[in-house]
Amino acid sequence: MRNPIHVLKSLEEKASVSNNKYERLYRNLYNPEFYLLAYANIAKSQGSMTQGVDGQTLDNMSLPRINRIIESIRNRTYQPKPAKRKYIPKKNGKLRPLGITSTDDKLVQEVVRMILEAIYEPTFSNNSHGFRPKRSCHTALTQVKKNFTGVTWIVEGDIKACFDNFDHHVLVELLRKRISDEAFIGLIWKFLKAGYMEQWQYNCTYSGVPQGSGISPICANIYLSELDNYMQEYKEKYDCEPERRRTTREYERASRRYRKARKALMGAEKSTPELVKEFKDSRRKKMNQHYYNPFEEGFKKIQYNRYADDFVIGVIGSKKDAEKIKEDVKIFLQEKLHLEMSEEKTKVTHSSKPVRYLGYDFKVIHSKNMKRCKNGDMKRVWYGKVFLYMPKEKWIKKAMERGAIQVKRNNDTGKEMWRPMPRKDLMNRSDAEIVSTFNSEIRGLYNFYRIAENVGALHKYYYMVRYSMLKTLAGKHRTNVSVIKKRHMVNGVLRIPYDTTKGRKYCEFYHDGFRKHSDGYDNVADVMPSYRKYDSRHTIVNRIKAGVCEICGEHADYLCMHHVRTLKSLKGRDIFEQKILKMRRKSLALCPDCFELLHETKESR
Repeated sequence: MRNPIHVLKSLEEKASVSNNKYERLYRNLYNPEFYLLAYANIAKSQGSMTQGVDGQTLDNMSLPRINRIIESIRNRTYQPKPAKRKYIPKKNGKLRPLGITSTDDKLVQEVVRMILEAIYEPTFSNNSHGFRPKRSCHTALTQVKKNFTGVTWIVEGDIKACFDNFDHHVLVELLRKRISDEAFIGLIWKFLKAGYMEQWQYNCTYSGVPQGSGISPICANIYLSELDNYMQEYKEKYDCEPERRRTTREYERASRRYRKARKALMGAEKSTPELVKEFKDSRRKKMNQHYYNPFEEGFKKIQYNRYADDFVIGVIGSKKDAEKIKEDVKIFLQEKLHLEMSEEKTKVTHSSKPVRYLGYDFKVIHSKNMKRCKNGDMKRVWYGKVFLYMPKEKWIKKAMERGAIQVKRNNDTGKEMWRPMPRKDLMNRSDAEIVSTFNSEIRGLYNFYRIAENVGALHKYYYMVRYSMLKTLAGKHRTNVSVIKKRHMVNGVLRIPYDTTKGRKYCEFYHDGFRKHSDGYDNVADVMPSYRKYDSRHTIVNRIKAGVCEICGEHADYLCMHHVRTLKSLKGRDIFEQKILKMRRKSLALCPDCFELLHETKESR
């Protein structure tokens, strides 16, 4: 069997050829190496141990299990199981439906996803950032900051129930443009029509892709790339720039006055208050004028940026142009993609007003403040630039959701009163775990908003959370905050001791500040499994291939993989838990006899 890495790279190399059609893709699903690579990808995800409708998980994964899946695909009897419907709360109070796929279907979907990604990823627009490798909210926002300079109007776009309303027939026709393998497309069709189970009742799926399935992100990007292509064509038709833009008369007049005043000041033997005043007044007058006419006829441009089903369009032109663009996009989505734009969320906003996008507020600054550059000239370096801001209500709401603060309003004055609160949900943990939990929450919020201009405002959040942490520790030990400070504060830093096998260590409360960064943070990039060679002997795939049981050390015809959700849940009660804790891995390769002994040990507890 061919190495799946070589297959995927070969598919990727041919993706740039526009008229190339892919054939015989279905045969790659007969390759066990593909499933082992897929297994290595999904084994690291947090939801890998979540049960589907069949009650199975990644536990007991083995080569015979993979071969059974391949055999059903080979003889065309494979039928995906319906997804288990689960609802999670959204920020607006509504519920978002998720589809939990069975483990065997996760494996097959991951193989399909890798193949589709190799085919389509090189062809996707540079303006698309959702669910793509090495892209994230930060890359989208950084592109907005760079490209939306000088825009006058912003179209805020949102597609209504996007993932639930994808037309299956439109999606399949889009796939057929690049893929000429009906068996492979038929498999994707089976996944789309698999349905879902809710309250133990089966429901058919007539449209949309289930959020939570392995192929839904890549299918969404294939579907919405049509919008990206449409906006690129629209931009080519709309953009108009004269060969030479003329400066305004007001700027030329003010510039002549400034040069004259500067020459008089520089040529004078001794500066006088009148000459200095005239120089400063002329310079201020010059800086207050537009170099180019912002409403110049014949100069129009648009910029476009999309993350999943949210998109923004920056328009250099009139409000009438922006309204027309909004209407044209609405018609395209309705007629070509059978999608509907949300009327309440889709609006045209002036660029000087904040626009909420991906958790940030951004707007175009029209400040005429001057700054001296390296060459000594005074320039308006901020005029027309895009600034990103962290909304105040975001960190307030986050602290309130976690129970770190309590906000009350004074009935007499109407002012808000904030009060740090102890978190009772953390009091049953160790001191080091409490501090570590607060640290991870602070770092998570900071890392997401680290490119905001006002990220320093997190010092207010930090102050409230810090006292919430001190009150939590004080509540646990039935004392007060001052005693906790005296006990653990060293040079202004709270240090909690904890013991390890290598001796005593200290967990320090976060104290690195909140400095603004110009680039994003790697850890907030979308987690998309990439192609990797599993040549290390410690990888989960090669542990299966080795055929050696990690408990008894005996060779076996095949191994069964045992998985646990977290290492924290293990107490070292038997040789299996002791081995996992020693290896510090959440999986264990066992021979069939040891795997059976493991489950007998579990049942006897």
